[in-house]
Amino acid sequence: MRYRSTRGELTANAPNFSDILLAGLAGDGGLYMPETWPKISAQTLREWRSLSYPDLAAEVMAPFTAGAIDRDTLRGMCRDAYAGFDHAAVAPLCEVEEGLFALELFHGPTLAFKDMAMQLLGRLFDHVLTERNRHVTIVGATSGDTGSAAIEACRGRDRLSVVILHPKGRTSDVQRRQMTTILDENILNIAVEGDFDTCQDLVKGMFADKEFRDEVSLSAVNSINWARIAAQIPYYVRAALALGAPDREVSFAVPTGNFGNVLAAWAARQMGLPIKRLCVGSNRNDILTRFLLDNDMSMRAVEPSLSPSMDIQVSSNFERLLFEMLDRNPTRCAAIMREFRETGRMAVPHDAWTRMKEVFDGMTLDDTQTSVAMREFYSESLYLADPHTAIGLAAGKRFKEAGIPMVAAATAHPAKFPDAVFAATGIRAELPPHLADLFEREERYTTMSSEISGLQAAVRAHIRRN
Repeated sequence: MRYRSTRGELTANAPNFSDILLAGLAGDGGLYMPETWPKISAQTLREWRSLSYPDLAAEVMAPFTAGAIDRDTLRGMCRDAYAGFDHAAVAPLCEVEEGLFALELFHGPTLAFKDMAMQLLGRLFDHVLTERNRHVTIVGATSGDTGSAAIEACRGRDRLSVVILHPKGRTSDVQRRQMTTILDENILNIAVEGDFDTCQDLVKGMFADKEFRDEVSLSAVNSINWARIAAQIPYYVRAALALGAPDREVSFAVPTGNFGNVLAAWAARQMGLPIKRLCVGSNRNDILTRFLLDNDMSMRAVEPSLSPSMDIQVSSNFERLLFEMLDRNPTRCAAIMREFRETGRMAVPHDAWTRMKEVFDGMTLDDTQTSVAMREFYSESLYLADPHTAIGLAAGKRFKEAGIPMVAAATAHPAKFPDAVFAATGIRAELPPHLADLFEREERYTTMSSEISGLQAAVRAHIRRN
């Protein structure tokens, strides 16, 4: 499998999976996409029903790693990555009400869906870097969950230096401490004075600086890295198979801000999974819902909410879907993204928007509505949901169709947001034993302004120490 940028033409020496894993962002500022979409036959899907989650993940991802990592090696990494999850099914389904299911993606070490991809990515990086005898510096931005999952997956790895930027004061205390109490020498946490979009822009700015990128061997674990998306596709396949696919359609509802999680579901659909609808749940930072309802992709100020992992206005992964809806025209895609950056408004052609609407729905819940949803799902079904999951479940409930199972991505354990959960339900969600002493652990992080030169200096200093 070869890859191309959303902003560049396909070339004869196009990179393979290992190349794009280490590169993260394309040199032209675009995002990598597979040259073609692998197709899964209905018969193959039926045969996959009996596989364990790790073995299914390896089968789903194998076409994307072809020519770079062989299937047996990939299977071994998948088995190792998911061995530590606290549920035998890895990503179990729970029926919340008739026809509405929660796909629980929070049984990994940091209690959030990011573990589903990140635990595998840490092993993929180790494999490729050992094979190539290289060291890379991972710089990532987080709105709360990516950072802790990346740190947990990459801590102590000799060939990786990790720098994670989080928006100061805009994550939950649990989210922050899951990052800042990891004291391994290869980890650096930076609290940036700004919002998530500020952090994301800083990361993109460092990648855009070719001299700096080459100097520190920069790589990414944000969902701008295609490997992250590829590793999220399997849990949609698993859920659909459990509910009757390929002989039955299924729909998914996903709470989202950066568009990566729901894009993975869309990728599964491209590969042949019979997905009827994809429903995007937004909080008050509702750029994606505004777009889906009215073709209004315009940036506004990021507002803090009960669901901080979705406090995003610039949804990076939307560029990948746009590229596809533009019939993979990189020139048009680059021009639209450049105008969006310059004006704060994305001029998506009407025909592309109409094509997206054939698959995607969107809805918004503000904080009050989110609390109501949390309370109602608990009182009616005894299902304790964190704010993000509640938004996904509410979206699933709204767009559920008779006879078609609706699966909502349960993206975080309720104990990651104990105050919001308690205020809505009166239930105090407890951290699992391996995190029970989280608030007693030493924290270590640096607070910095949003000046990119200062951050680059901090990255250089971190590498020298390692």
